[in-house]
Amino acid sequence: MLQTVSKITLNIFVVAISLGLSLSTSSQEINYVALTVEELRIEKALKVMPNVVPRLSARVKKFASQLNKATSYTVLTQLTIRHGTGLWLDAKKSFNQLNDYDDRPLYWARLQMSKALRATKAFAILFPNQQHKLLWTLELLSRGQMDVKFDKKADKKILLTGFDPFFLDRHIDQSNPSGVVALSLDDLVISIEGKSAEIEVLIVPVRFADFDQGMIEELLAPYIQGKSVDMVLTFSMGRENFDLERYPALRRSANAPDNLNIVTGATKNKPLVPKLKSAPLQGPEFVEFSLPISVMLQGAGKYQVNDNRKISTLSGGTFKGQSLADIVKQTSVSGSGGGYLSNEISYRSILLRDQYYLTLPVGHIHTPKIKAFDQQALMDIVKQTKNIITQGVAGL
Repeated sequence: MLQTVSKITLNIFVVAISLGLSLSTSSQEINYVALTVEELRIEKALKVMPNVVPRLSARVKKFASQLNKATSYTVLTQLTIRHGTGLWLDAKKSFNQLNDYDDRPLYWARLQMSKALRATKAFAILFPNQQHKLLWTLELLSRGQMDVKFDKKADKKILLTGFDPFFLDRHIDQSNPSGVVALSLDDLVISIEGKSAEIEVLIVPVRFADFDQGMIEELLAPYIQGKSVDMVLTFSMGRENFDLERYPALRRSANAPDNLNIVTGATKNKPLVPKLKSAPLQGPEFVEFSLPISVMLQGAGKYQVNDNRKISTLSGGTFKGQSLADIVKQTSVSGSGGGYLSNEISYRSILLRDQYYLTLPVGHIHTPKIKAFDQQALMDIVKQTKNIITQGVAGL
């Protein structure tokens, strides 16, 4: 059954407190903390993808082994930092060595590590806020937070984000082209017309709770507020072609579950404002990207590249927005990027631009969609993405 964010979070913490009473209790006797919906998919994923899911098992096994010897929050923190960072680096190394355009090993290894953390005796007796902090740290570090370095001495710096695989109950073996793009382009230096640019990347979850808790702001704000990057590009899997999403919307409206099978209650008739920490996210109904669109549309490849202006409002229905001034006072239903988390990461990143760095080029790109895993399509998508970004560098 689908649950609300607050209910499932509360259930996890209640189980943790009620069962995690003593370090002397055998870990084989009790499942200390209830597994998440994502973690419960691991068993099925192993059967369907026996050569994918265990690919980073050396890191997972080492983390689990050391966790079982831990006796304090301090030690758990140290292990989480070490192995969360290590998982990201292992995933990058494996991805580059195998060159098979597969983002899934990182996703499934992260879940195996969070599962191992929840099953640890020392974790079970912690306060809920300590448990949350450990899991949050594991998420951020294994998504590349500490690996954004910009050390190639390029003229420009580009920060790029991708997403985890999602809708896994439809296709347990689903890949996400945006994650593949991120892993493919990380640390890459591209050049055009005498300009060079280094790309650094992050991969974010498909979970409403993480967005509500401020993960996007925590990951992106240091670079936007510090004016230390020259472009921010957020990517996700979308439709048939490449769509550069011109008008992101404030509200959620997609009646679709996230990776925890949580729905927000938002619909096209009742679009809802997401949260930032414990308060509603504050911002206009629509914002506009600031990408060098005219040159990015020239990114050559197999697919068409579109400047997508399609939006929906409560009063106006669905139409193509012609200017921000015409739509910003209407109640948003969906932005050019839809009413799901793709739209939302775009909106949140542009909102940070408006708060801290008005002239920064920021925007969202939907890649063509794939079913399950399609290596040739992924290769085509990555190649054209590189061309689109390279063209964009010329416009910086």
